[in-house]
Amino acid sequence: MVDADQTFVIVGGGLAGAKAAETLRSEGFTGRVILIGDERDHPYERPPLSKGYLLGKEERESVFVHEPAWYAQNDIELHLGQTVDSIDRAAKTVHFGDDGTQVHYDKLLLATGAEPRRLDIPGTELAGVHHLRRLAHAERLKGVLTSLGRDNGHIVIAGAGWIGLEVAAAARTYGAEVTVVEPEPTPLYGVLGPELGNVFGELHREHGVRFHFGARLTEIVGQDGMVLAARTDDGEEHLAHDVLAAIGAAPRIGLAEAAGLQLAERAHGGGVTVDERLCTSDPDIFAAGDVACFPLDLFGTRLRVEHWANALNGGPAAARAMLGRDVVYDRVPYFFTDQYDLGMEYSGWAPPGSYDEVVIRGDAGKREFIAFWLKEGRVLAGMNVNVWDVTDPIQRLIRSQAQVNTEDLADPHISLETLAS
Repeated sequence: MVDADQTFVIVGGGLAGAKAAETLRSEGFTGRVILIGDERDHPYERPPLSKGYLLGKEERESVFVHEPAWYAQNDIELHLGQTVDSIDRAAKTVHFGDDGTQVHYDKLLLATGAEPRRLDIPGTELAGVHHLRRLAHAERLKGVLTSLGRDNGHIVIAGAGWIGLEVAAAARTYGAEVTVVEPEPTPLYGVLGPELGNVFGELHREHGVRFHFGARLTEIVGQDGMVLAARTDDGEEHLAHDVLAAIGAAPRIGLAEAAGLQLAERAHGGGVTVDERLCTSDPDIFAAGDVACFPLDLFGTRLRVEHWANALNGGPAAARAMLGRDVVYDRVPYFFTDQYDLGMEYSGWAPPGSYDEVVIRGDAGKREFIAFWLKEGRVLAGMNVNVWDVTDPIQRLIRSQAQVNTEDLADPHISLETLAS
């Protein structure tokens, strides 16, 4: 039996929401926990949608955060396929579902995530235009790539970011023809800059992917509801049977905005403004995961991080803060990717213009190396490619903010643990 004296409501049925619910129980909270998600599937993790599950290497059941029975066993009131329509901050209630259900909250967590950005061009209503954000999207795309591979079909991918490249790798694995259209001069330009983006460009070219840089899609051409080609703003036309829009994600801020919560500036990624405890401008409302923009003093800025690790760690941190625990959420941003035979982990934050030097340890040509982005001799970020068990010392180097000898940093015979100590 649960103690109904207090009710904590979680809006958002993704990884952050599910891990927050788990943490509330593991920390001893005995009140009501209500988890509301607008998808009909139980909470799941998103990385497999563009990696193992999309490739057919992982079963559908492997993506879920918990077994379906776990929620009832832990007295989590789960409402799936339900949309929260509004928050009444004065009455401390949320309204959701077709029947207008209203529930009171003592504390509220917004874990509403993000949604894929849409192509604002003619032809997006055609049947062969796809996005990849939800499990249903991955299921559909998996079938599409299988058919394209069997029939030597073509897919055009708008965007050479992480999702675009991971889907390109999956498509080539299935045997589909792939063209990636990207306005920047290299893949992953906004994350890795021009120095390292070409590592991924060459990887994909070796596997038969065609790139069209410096261009944007302007029209998707079709007939009888089906895709035939994709046109770009430089006059090119690419044969296509399907098109994937992989141009980023936007935080789902509608509920927070309507409730009058403070929102972050676009320069910081947008989202809901939170403090170091992941508390919003309302002391009884918290936010975590893709929608939260949190202060990171290590980099002297605010960040909204859209990666798996942020949801995995942010949900539990918000839950502890809701319980009144001392919380400072200052995790070093971390993400990973798997493409063909390349595995990579990245820690830190070093967008183009923020660093003055890139140091390579190892052999970038063989795609077995660590790259470091530095400013004034201090490590801002590190990326290990096909080199493992180095995330901890890389993150310690970043946190230390100590000036390092770049020759030592580049020397694989000098341990990172020594430099990070």
